[in-house]
Amino acid sequence: MSEEIKKYFEKFKKDTVKMKEQTPDMINGFGGLFSKVMGEGAITALEKEFIAVGIAVAANCSHCIRLHVKKCFEVGATKEQILEAASVAVVMGGGPAYTHIPVVIDTLETLTGE
Repeated sequence: MSEEIKKYFEKFKKDTVKMKEQTPDMINGFGGLFSKVMGEGAITALEKEFIAVGIAVAANCSHCIRLHVKKCFEVGATKEQILEAASVAVVMGGGPAYTHIPVVIDTLETLTGE
């Protein structure tokens, strides 16, 4: 599975370049919103990424899970913290969220080299 996730990140990087070329207003608008909201504030960027992982799991969005698990690592989260945040989402999202925990684990294993 890790090769699939590596390919996902490579493809997403290429897709982002295409989106920047073909939909610059959307990229600039969303990018501006993302950077303003997800940066340090009354709560830390790390806490915001835990929230994003939880929402991604509860919303059953594999793409969002992968991107926000990666972002969690970039702002200093541990594997255990990410899994705990994802577990809270299962409490709130039930079975559909539960079935997306393997996406979290696969992404973590790929990013940590396990």
